[in-house]
Amino acid sequence: MSEKPLIVAIDGPAGAGKSTVARRVAEALGFSYLDTGALYRALALYLDGLGIPPEESDDLARALEEVSIDIDGGTVYLAGKNVGNEIRSPRIDRIVSAYASLPMVRNRLLGLQRDQGERRSIVADGRDMATVVFPGAGVKIFLTATDEERASRRYRELSGRNEAPSYEEVLEQIRQRDKTDSGRETAPLMKAADSVEVPTDGLSIEEVTEKILSLVEKAAGKGSRS
Repeated sequence: MSEKPLIVAIDGPAGAGKSTVARRVAEALGFSYLDTGALYRALALYLDGLGIPPEESDDLARALEEVSIDIDGGTVYLAGKNVGNEIRSPRIDRIVSAYASLPMVRNRLLGLQRDQGERRSIVADGRDMATVVFPGAGVKIFLTATDEERASRRYRELSGRNEAPSYEEVLEQIRQRDKTDSGRETAPLMKAADSVEVPTDGLSIEEVTEKILSLVEKAAGKGSRS
């Protein structure tokens, strides 16, 4: 890779496979992985625990000033505590979009995210990586999948942790999440004009990973990975 850090920005709706694929791409390239979704989930966990509703207020502003969030090797720490399991609960699934839509919340995390991309080559996944956070990213990907496929994946994930509601409930949550993410005024979910769309229905994680790695190689001017 060139001396300048290369940013691979992967956007897409909930359940499209962004986090899993981004981790594998980062590992294959030797890049750092920036799980932006986990950052928003950690903030939602923190604010919900304080009883602060998802609306802009003086209480929200104060809480955001006081919160301590750190990233270390892909693990998110809230006030020094590893919250990797807590932020993946069904409750956080339901509330994270409402908090993530708030300008105060997004501004709080924007600098943290951009700082990561200035210091090293990264693979970042989220919903506005290519449009807002890293508009100059060298590689921009938009992962897609049908509602049903994304709900099936999420249902299997929750079932593996014995936390699953019914498939129908998961599907409804997916659709509601899409509506919230796409309809919010601040940084709505949308495909950047120069992003490459990659449908993931019927593809294995390995196949999607290979597609993205090929796009990275092309952008970096490399003919093969070593």
